[in-house]
Amino acid sequence: MTSRSRSPRLWPLLALNFFMADMQSGIGPFVGVFLQAHGWASGMIGTAMTIGNVAGMLITTPIGGFIDASRNKRMWVVIPGICVVAASAIILISQNFWAATASQVAQSLASAAIVPAVTGITLGMVKQKGFNQQNGRNQAFNHAGNMVGAALSGYLGWAYGYVAVFVLAAAFGAIAIACVLMVPPRAIDDRVARGSKEDDSKAPPDAMRMLLKHKPLLVLALALAIFHLGNAAIVPLYGLAAVADEQANGPSFVATTVVIAQGVMVVTSLIAMKVASKRNYWPVILASFMFLPIRGVLAFFLTGWWGVVPVQVLDGIGTGLQTVAVPGMVASSLNGTGRINLGQGAVITVQGVGASLSPALGGWIAEWIGYGPTFLLLGGFGIASMALWFAFGAAVKKY
Repeated sequence: MTSRSRSPRLWPLLALNFFMADMQSGIGPFVGVFLQAHGWASGMIGTAMTIGNVAGMLITTPIGGFIDASRNKRMWVVIPGICVVAASAIILISQNFWAATASQVAQSLASAAIVPAVTGITLGMVKQKGFNQQNGRNQAFNHAGNMVGAALSGYLGWAYGYVAVFVLAAAFGAIAIACVLMVPPRAIDDRVARGSKEDDSKAPPDAMRMLLKHKPLLVLALALAIFHLGNAAIVPLYGLAAVADEQANGPSFVATTVVIAQGVMVVTSLIAMKVASKRNYWPVILASFMFLPIRGVLAFFLTGWWGVVPVQVLDGIGTGLQTVAVPGMVASSLNGTGRINLGQGAVITVQGVGASLSPALGGWIAEWIGYGPTFLLLGGFGIASMALWFAFGAAVKKY
């Protein structure tokens, strides 16, 4: 009876994860080829994306703290939904540098808030004991939403142009807002959502002191930053390389890369959930780092449609593992501190340093030495993440 009574309230959460897919990536995968079609060079495209990413990076940690303190966690999903609608509108109205940059800033603000917000809501609904399993399901629905959204975007972009792609992203954002409002406020335990102990009447630890002294969190964040410094630029550069060589249609090619990766992530996230429940998150995150170097080598040798499947399958495996393991490890390591969502935001911020620098780094290097060697260079960052993960294994292996 208990499981039956709880199940209906979890469906809005799963639906939210499905439709919030475009709130995380949104118009991002299509912005590069859209701006390229309007005469932009890869360096300027990467710069505009980097500015937007930096803006999101700077606000992610404070947002995590606000979510910990908030008694209306649903509102932290509503705000990103509004940002996604604004991002789509801005890029359609104008394609000059500052308008495009403003669009990326709005999209980054949405991405900054949505993950800690949904993590907090999930924890508040299912508690620590049920978090690993529910987070795995959340991520499976999220990747399925990304896959469906990308497939629709590819078709609509091919049939009606980029305007339809951005309208679809705005529609997904609006539906996600409706889904979170279907979650009853009383179903979310705010104390559990931030990771406070039942008998803890004391104030949570000082934010900065806790973040700077928590070694597992620091190692995790730095390893992810290095990984994403190489990983984040590969998909947009891969699309630019194929379109520039006239091997593919812009919207349909980008959509295909996203659909393949997200389809793999659906399965991978469920596998990661099972592995983590039997062991812990350390080997899952290590495995995610291993696929980036292989992906860089494949991207070097294979371009256009020939390389889409293997390159994106590897991306799907690596990213799918992380989407389950990273929130799970943060929630586990910070349980009892009352600062779980702050920690989620901090990790996203630090890994965002790498992700935000990656498009500019990859874009300018590609202009200097070409796309192929750039893929090899970007893939090498995965090896550095693996080395760091092994070097500090003693601090992180218990989670």
